[in-house]
Amino acid sequence: MADDLPTPSHADLAAAVASQGPLDRATALGLLDRAAELLAAGEYLPAARAYQRVAGVDDAAITAAAWLGLGEALYRLDHETEAVAAWESVLRLSETPSTYTAWRNVAAARVRAGDLREAVTAYREADKRAPVEDKAEIASRLGWLAKETGDTGAARRYFARSRGDGPAIPLAWLILGATVIVSFFALSTDGTQAALALELDKQALAHGELYRLFSVTLVHANLVHLAVNMYALYLLGPLVEGIWGSATFGLFYLLTAAAASTVSFLASPEPSVGASGAIFGLVGVALAGTRIHNPVLDRRARAIVPQLGTIVVINLVFGFAVGGGIDNAAHLGGLAAGLWLGLFVPPGRVRTLRDFWQSGEGGRSNARTVVIALLGILGLVAAIAAGLAAGGVTIGA
Repeated sequence: MADDLPTPSHADLAAAVASQGPLDRATALGLLDRAAELLAAGEYLPAARAYQRVAGVDDAAITAAAWLGLGEALYRLDHETEAVAAWESVLRLSETPSTYTAWRNVAAARVRAGDLREAVTAYREADKRAPVEDKAEIASRLGWLAKETGDTGAARRYFARSRGDGPAIPLAWLILGATVIVSFFALSTDGTQAALALELDKQALAHGELYRLFSVTLVHANLVHLAVNMYALYLLGPLVEGIWGSATFGLFYLLTAAAASTVSFLASPEPSVGASGAIFGLVGVALAGTRIHNPVLDRRARAIVPQLGTIVVINLVFGFAVGGGIDNAAHLGGLAAGLWLGLFVPPGRVRTLRDFWQSGEGGRSNARTVVIALLGILGLVAAIAAGLAAGGVTIGA
């Protein structure tokens, strides 16, 4: 708790502990520092007295630090009930830098007391506030608690998080499964109407059926078309999701699908089907994002990413050579949107080269990164809206 105030002497601090009445800020901060020294030296009772004297100062952060330290001293004096009460006093204050540690201490105490369900609640609160470097440890503890309380599904998810594996069932696989199911039905004799309702019907889109920007990814022309796209999604989806996180991956998939559909809408009046626009979008995200932000890649990603440029070139050349039946406009639209998003949105689940070199910026840097990412996303949304407006899309017609 550094502060540009004169530091009281040990004699002044000793006198302050024995005194009554309000403490000035310099004395309160000095007592906190002195109490921490006593605690580190194993002098738990004097530390507890110093912390107790500070608790109640008219500054939530100082009082929270005092309650937190008092709990630590009392715990070392084998007064666990009183220690937990001190940590819970931190939680009754407004949010402070001590809140996270207090939640962790309370959670550990609940485990020792055998109250596992309350421990889960406390660790979840700690997880909300945990720095990145502590997330894996807390996820591991939550996994153990979930297993002990019989919630095996939650245990698998938490253990996967603790290993950095992402969710137990990646969103990419859920999208893949849903696409296969819907496409199979749409290709059946009973699914003709469903296929017509989901395809990118340009006239219907022009009359306001905006859902077709996304639903087109769920239907395919034939089984070969479906198999090729789903194999690409199987390879690329978990890769992008593993680097950017499930929520961002889902946003990427939707936005690049919408961008691909918009370019296709502007380029041709013919209806189209397939997820290839969104998949080209994922390629673009991976190409731009890995080169601009330099994320730390695992072995699988390092094997796939260098080949993406070649794959894009081959597919585009093949698409233009074959001509009819392949929606090259959607491919280019999805790829461009993915490159744009990869440029503006940094990875959220893995460290980047910038992380290793960044220092002294802290929250300012994080806030700037978020603002830049939001501007990139909003810019793409605006471009999609402009493209639809240019094509004469009317809403509510």
